[in-house]
Amino acid sequence: MRAAVIVFPGSNCDRDLAVAFEQAGFQVDMVWHKDAALPAGVDIVGVPGGFSYGDYLRCGAIAAQSPICKAVVEHTERGGYAFGVCNGFQILTETGILPGALLRNAGLKYICRTVGLKVETSDSAFTEGYNAGDVIGIPIAHHDGNYFADDATLAKLKDQDRIAFTYTENPNGSVGDIAGILSENRRVLGMMPHPERAADEGHGGTDGAALFRALPGVLAPA
Repeated sequence: MRAAVIVFPGSNCDRDLAVAFEQAGFQVDMVWHKDAALPAGVDIVGVPGGFSYGDYLRCGAIAAQSPICKAVVEHTERGGYAFGVCNGFQILTETGILPGALLRNAGLKYICRTVGLKVETSDSAFTEGYNAGDVIGIPIAHHDGNYFADDATLAKLKDQDRIAFTYTENPNGSVGDIAGILSENRRVLGMMPHPERAADEGHGGTDGAALFRALPGVLAPA
């Protein structure tokens, strides 16, 4: 299986994400934001955390206009898999791949700690390694992680079982305690917490490892 991890100016979790994919058995290509195409044969695109373009304008807004993001959009429109973490989630909403927006934390402060997440669905390639209702500990590190969507979008997310994770104790004001959501075809996941920072014993916890371990067995080329 092959993964592509996008690298923007200001990305700082790209290597963490690449290592998590590699430990799960993926061959990983690091793809620069100015590239206009993804490598051939990519099964999943990882959009990492960090501070792309210094978080100017809105978090992820400039990155969403980069040449590679057009290729990422086209990849998802063909049914390809993608996974955005933290700033990557922000970028996926800015491109329109996922609905909603990430706003400034309700407390107006940067938050960096491990939080409890409830797995809301196991019906996706990303969450198949868990059981619905499981509570896992995953780190967060963000200033703009307050997920917002209008009532119609929230109703659709709930009705279609597309809320992947919720916070057990809401750290940032996200509507519905939402920590991660799925696309309509369930092949794109965006989440604010960092499972790649909880995928190895050396991290002090491995609750994120199941997300990566499950992927090779359930992903199919687009």
